[in-house]
Amino acid sequence: MSEREKAKPVAVGPSRHRRTRAARKKEQRTRRRRRWAGSFAAGLLVVVVVAAVFLGAKLWHVFSGNKDDYTGTGKHDVVIQIQAGDSTTAVGETLLKRGVVRTVRAFVDAAHGNAAISAIQPGYYRMRTEIPAADAVSRLADPASRVGKLVIPEGRQLDDTTDMKTNKTTPGILTLISRATCVDLDGNQRCVSLADLKASASKSTPAALQVPKWALEPVGELGDDHRRLEGLIAPGTFNIDPAASAETILASLISAGTVAYLTSGLEDTAKAIGLSPYDILVVASLVQQEANVQDFTKVAQVIYNRLHEHRKLEFDSTVNYPLDRREVATSDADRAQRTPWNTYMAEGLPATAICSPGVDALRAAEHPAAGDWLYFVTIDAQGTTLFTRDYQQHLANIELAKRNGVLDSAR
Repeated sequence: MSEREKAKPVAVGPSRHRRTRAARKKEQRTRRRRRWAGSFAAGLLVVVVVAAVFLGAKLWHVFSGNKDDYTGTGKHDVVIQIQAGDSTTAVGETLLKRGVVRTVRAFVDAAHGNAAISAIQPGYYRMRTEIPAADAVSRLADPASRVGKLVIPEGRQLDDTTDMKTNKTTPGILTLISRATCVDLDGNQRCVSLADLKASASKSTPAALQVPKWALEPVGELGDDHRRLEGLIAPGTFNIDPAASAETILASLISAGTVAYLTSGLEDTAKAIGLSPYDILVVASLVQQEANVQDFTKVAQVIYNRLHEHRKLEFDSTVNYPLDRREVATSDADRAQRTPWNTYMAEGLPATAICSPGVDALRAAEHPAAGDWLYFVTIDAQGTTLFTRDYQQHLANIELAKRNGVLDSAR
């Protein structure tokens, strides 16, 4: 074999350069189909995985429930307390502790943007355990859910009183307390009874009732008469725990009353005028019952003038007080009854306050008007009251009151 023949290559297949254009295009189409098929398979796999996760979550909630929230109408009624200044999160924490909501987050999310929750008032609310957070929000926003709200008007006394002209009964402070404690829990109404409140007012120790030091002596002198607490509960609006005992409720109200009275400067004023804080409280209660607000400071001065001159006060309000009635005038028989409050029968102040005086009456007792008056009488239906030191002038004023139909008998 020659050298030329040895060097000649032997062909083993078609040359790349010799493939037709059609063959090359066919190969490119094949590669594209393979890439598209791979992409489609990957996309399909993603869809299947997402669908599986979604379906699994649905099935989990169906069979396992929402772990962040309750469903249904709840199990039991419960009373919860909202404190002053509580944030939405703090309210949620209270609800969580009492078993109302499942998570704080669920409640905060449900309450988001709800103005009623942002402005919720401190107090006690009847809720239900294990309810959806949205239902908890709705209940708190409903005024009907609030319980334990107590409103004591100025001039109210512990016991109910009856107007002898209209025969209308005005509920006393103890009745108002009892009503405020009433709450319906799972269809059963619970109230702190009037009897329990009177028993505690009579039998509980002054220390247990948080009677202030400046009232211990007069409270002790009345023994187990529940009226010993008269005047120590100040007028105002209070939140009381419906589940608390009678003693606890009375103690909390007396403590709040002490703070309110001392805030007015009661102790400092007492030192300045040489009386005890309790005496000023009693004077304020007399002013509240005997006068219209425009005459409060003058009536207070009449009281101090009569005490200074050792004259009997002779106030009909002190006669009516233990009789649990309200009436402008009293009879000779009424005024002849000897009670610890009847200022027709004894000099000085009555044994206790005869009502819970308001701020204006208390201020009048602390800062009376200047004057030498010893007598006063209201002469017309508009409340016009005449003041004088002269007894004969006072008798003339009484006759004017009689002619106007205001009085049937003299003071």
